[in-house]
Amino acid sequence: MSNKLGVASVFVLSSLLLSPLAMAEESPAFVARTAALAAVHQDARDGYAAQPSDAAKDAQQTASKVASDDNADS
Repeated sequence: MSNKLGVASVFVLSSLLLSPLAMAEESPAFVARTAALAAVHQDARDGYAAQPSDAAKDAQQTASKVASDDNADS
């Protein structure tokens, strides 16, 4: 009997503790905040994608350094 009561009390307490989160997801303020965060993240992704890629230049510099180090060892 006490085991069933314990399980029931855990279920009730967890539903009471989690209900504000469920209601927050439906509130207009939560929706507006989520949309604003999504816009900021999209702007950051767009800004990062617009930057010129230095990866090719870095790879060439690394390759030339390795080649010059190999020539110096010979």
